[in-house]
Formats: sequence, C-alpha cells, structure tokens
Amino acid sequence: MNINKNILAAVAYITWIGFFIAYAMGDKSDPFMRHHLNQALVIDLAGLIGGVFAVIPLLGALVAGVVNIAGFILDIMGAISAYQGRRDPLPVVGDIHIIG
Repeated sequence: MNINKNILAAVAYITWIGFFIAYAMGDKSDPFMRHHLNQALVIDLAGLIGGVFAVIPLLGALVAGVVNIAGFILDIMGAISAYQGRRDPLPVVGDIHIIG
C-alpha cells in the first residue's frame, strides 16, 4: 500500500489511535515522519498529564481545560503543517524531542 507521507504524518495528530497508525505505517527513518510523530507524541502526553490534573477539584479542572484546548490547537497546526509537507516546530512542544 502506497500512502502519501504528508497524509500519514497529519494522521499522527488525530488522537492516540492516529499516532499509532502513523507510527506503524510510516517510515521511522524519514526525518519528516520522525519530526511529526515526535510532536504528536508530545501533545498526546501533555493531554494525558492534563487529564491527571483533572481529578484535582477546581484548579485541576481549569488546568486540564487549558491543556486540552492548547493541545487541540497544536494538533490542528501540526496536521496542517504535515499535510503541507513542512517541518515547522510547533510553539512550546517543538523543542521537546522524545523520538530520535
């Protein structure tokens, strides 16, 4: 199956399921794919941490809400960048490297 790497990189930003699909199907030696997989993973992990904060009454729910909204905006920005074939680092998460 031949799938466009731009589309596959954009899919990585669609929840954890999209990340795992892109990770399984993508070429992990390609710097473009690694860049977008890394950013998607950082956003997903930040959302997970934000969800942990949600159990704290009031302040935790506020923090979780801000993290979720920021993550949603970053996901859209990352997916657009990936679809257009660009490797622009996203604000806040662009300098964090987990995957190569």
